[in-house]
Amino acid sequence: MIEEVENRAAVTDSLARRASIRAGSAAPGGLPEAEVVALESVASGGEAARISTDIGELDRVLGGGLVSGATVLLGGDPGIGKSTLALHMASGVAHGGRGVLYVCGEESAAQVALRAERLGAHKQGIVTLSAIDTGSIIAAAQKQSPALVIVDSIQTVCSPHLDSAPGSVSQVRESASELVAAARGFGAATVFVGHVTKEGYLAGPRVLEHLVDTVLYFEGDRNHAYRILRAVKNRFGAANEIGVFEMLAGGLAEVADPSEVFLRDADRAVAGSAISCAMEGSRPMVVEVQALVAPSNPGSARRTALGVDHGRVAMLAAVMEKRLGLSMIAQDIFVNTAGGVRVADPGVDLAVMAALASSYVDRPLPPRTIIVGEAGLTGEVRPVAQLQARLKEAARLGFESAVTPAGGNAEAGGIRILEARSVSEAWSLLSGQTPSA
Repeated sequence: MIEEVENRAAVTDSLARRASIRAGSAAPGGLPEAEVVALESVASGGEAARISTDIGELDRVLGGGLVSGATVLLGGDPGIGKSTLALHMASGVAHGGRGVLYVCGEESAAQVALRAERLGAHKQGIVTLSAIDTGSIIAAAQKQSPALVIVDSIQTVCSPHLDSAPGSVSQVRESASELVAAARGFGAATVFVGHVTKEGYLAGPRVLEHLVDTVLYFEGDRNHAYRILRAVKNRFGAANEIGVFEMLAGGLAEVADPSEVFLRDADRAVAGSAISCAMEGSRPMVVEVQALVAPSNPGSARRTALGVDHGRVAMLAAVMEKRLGLSMIAQDIFVNTAGGVRVADPGVDLAVMAALASSYVDRPLPPRTIIVGEAGLTGEVRPVAQLQARLKEAARLGFESAVTPAGGNAEAGGIRILEARSVSEAWSLLSGQTPSA
């Protein structure tokens, strides 16, 4: 109750401070009068307002680069490489002749310099600030007039107007709000680095996502070298766009052809392996789905999924039990996407089912065949978005045939199209016969 009262008082006080930051000064005795501007008279700046990071994959995810005055939230698990990516970003902007202010709340300036040397980063034009209070950060930004401000991390920053400790929900929200208002005032692109908690939330509860213009998640398996940067919100570009990086000893390297990377060693004719093409934003990405089906003890069957949604795998197993006659309820099921990539596209449903059925009957699927389609609960194969782009990517990689939803009117040079209206028809095309329990 006491904390709630304090938060209400802090919010009331912060509203006046934010308005003062935006307007430059507050009117005596109250808030400044807001100015009404006709939208048609406002110049957008077009592409000139974009700031290139000199990192192609990052610019792709951002929609062409950073936007002056916009705020970006970069989140991910601790140790995944967020600070490394942030330093690469600072280096790229500075290399383009623009100033960068790097606020290091978790490290000293000497530690940041040491990391920059290890990464071979361009250091000229980057200034560091070892401070955690918002007043010092805003004052430094106004004095330096940088094109980019990076706050690493937002959990370490605190507002002097609140008594709570740094990292608390109220401090994170208030600090971010003050910095967002200031960034829009002096026109610098601002990046907040935030950790994801054990519960999967960004900076505690998701109190920052509505405050910023762009939300990026840095994903990956620490046991794999590849990382995926995913946009889940972007006011200045397409959401769900991804960029792929490889973590090397000298830092992050861009992966220009992720399909080629995730398909390494996928030509092996083994049971339980299926190839599909997922759409991640505007990018088609060919992935290998691996499955293992093994007899289970009665009443204790396990369902484990890595890289795909666990609930969807359970649903697809139930559809296979009903529509293909496979006794999946008495089997342990394990599904994995090779390379540590995470796929949320329902267009890989049919590939997941094909991999499971292949493992169940212990027979490999036809080689050089790509499988694309969304499965419904009634066993139908539903159309997928941008089928033509998926098949074009498969043709580029040398695939010879494709199992696709019926009625897609898909064409791809050199690929034989096999259309399926149901999951049983798709399995018949892949195996030559419908399996029985």
